Amino acid sequence: MAVRIGILGAGNMAVALGGKWARAGHDVLIGARSAERAEVSAKSIGARAGTFAEAAGHGEAVLSAVGHAATGEVIPPLAELLAGKALLDCSNPMVPGPSGLVLTTDGGPSAARTLADAAPGAHVVKAFHLGAAGVWAGEHANGLGVPLCGDDADALAVAHTLVADVGSVPLAVGGLERAGYLEATAAIVIGMWFADQDPRTMLPAAEHAHG
Repeated sequence: MAVRIGILGAGNMAVALGGKWARAGHDVLIGARSAERAEVSAKSIGARAGTFAEAAGHGEAVLSAVGHAATGEVIPPLAELLAGKALLDCSNPMVPGPSGLVLTTDGGPSAARTLADAAPGAHVVKAFHLGAAGVWAGEHANGLGVPLCGDDADALAVAHTLVADVGSVPLAVGGLERAGYLEATAAIVIGMWFADQDPRTMLPAAEHAHG
């Protein structure tokens, strides 16, 4: 069944995920501050373009792809439009530190919780934050596990569908209170990739995981 998907932001993640969803038959609208950038990104994937408000109002599901730093500016004016909808958060609130990537949210609420607080009627689901845009745009997404954190069963069901439609496998890992753990995991994993280390080598095969 086709889903109306609004995307807030017109960057690489918007194009990568939106392109997969458009090809899967979903009705995608990309909204951005710049009408020109929204139009270019939308045209490149066969979607429609509009404003942030139009994207928020269009979607049964909405992807926030504006980045954590922009949440406080972009999301509150859209809160009424986002109420009752699945709102997917793919942000990584991190910056380089002296020993590797560090969370800008350290000691405070997770990026996903901040997003939920900015749009209190929406149903936030943390998703798609462990892969760069190039992963989701191509075949590397096929069969890839995508951990999801959220509190609303209907929103999680929508997220499961959208994960499957990029060729990946949804993995339920708990409520939104666990999103901070996922964001911290991203800081370690992405830092290892930048250091040319493979984080997959840390994990035993599932049949051996319990010793």
